Amino acid sequence: MAAKSTQYLSIIKVTAGNGSVTTDALAIEEPLEIRLEYGAEGQRIVHNVSVTMRTPGHDAELAKGFLFTEGIIKNATDVASTHHQFIACAEDKENTIQVSLIPTAVPHLQNTERNFYTTSSCGVCGKGSINAIRTVSSFVGLPADQDVVIPGILHQLPAILKRHQRVFTDTGGLHASALFTMQGELLLLREDVGRHNALDKLIGAALAYDWLPLNQTVLLLSGRASFELVQKAAMAGINIIAAVGAPSSLAVQLADEFNVTLIGFLRDERFNIYTAAHRVLIPGNDAVATDSSIAVENT
Repeated sequence: MAAKSTQYLSIIKVTAGNGSVTTDALAIEEPLEIRLEYGAEGQRIVHNVSVTMRTPGHDAELAKGFLFTEGIIKNATDVASTHHQFIACAEDKENTIQVSLIPTAVPHLQNTERNFYTTSSCGVCGKGSINAIRTVSSFVGLPADQDVVIPGILHQLPAILKRHQRVFTDTGGLHASALFTMQGELLLLREDVGRHNALDKLIGAALAYDWLPLNQTVLLLSGRASFELVQKAAMAGINIIAAVGAPSSLAVQLADEFNVTLIGFLRDERFNIYTAAHRVLIPGNDAVATDSSIAVENT
């Protein structure tokens, strides 16, 4: 049975001072506990890795994507199975998921210290994580790609995303992460009440499809670009990130460190390029297109 992502509630809607009873759709937010089973046969250990507030649905992708982007597992072949844990309280039976690793897989559980508890906003992060990404990501330091994307393609992406955001259309309360080809073809989209969960679901699905590294794609974020989202994208080998909203200063710093093209405010036929501008082909302005340097001033 598919998990419910929306809930309908009777509300009073006030317009121009007049009230009327109507029905409103809400995005469901529930906790998900991610458990990890690992170890040799006969010596299996179950470790509670994280609790995250998420929209139900694609929980297996979320769990595997989280474990991968946090550097706890290295690849999809580390995972033997993923299943919900059925516990005594019936209403919570879908809110615990266990990822079982193959006996020879060794999880890097020290990486859970960075982000043990996350909420539907972004989790705990810091500058120390930049160095951690360099040591745990399999795709940092790969030869730089030569592909470029043109502004006309980028301008089309938010409208394509909006057309395919089924739950957002109903509720107006979900974030989305979408993966596109360099030609603007939608490959994959995931929604969640938490922006980092949406990206973990997306990367978890790509991991299952054996698409990584995702260095020939464009990632579109429906909101702002935080440090954590850039971190997760870098872990998956994504080189171009476009966000409808603004980036944070630490997101820009991280993107610059790893030669990731970071684009913000992608809407209304405009956008800002913050890092690695060489991947955006700006006709008639080669000097701008090839200048990927940034300057950050704190005020």
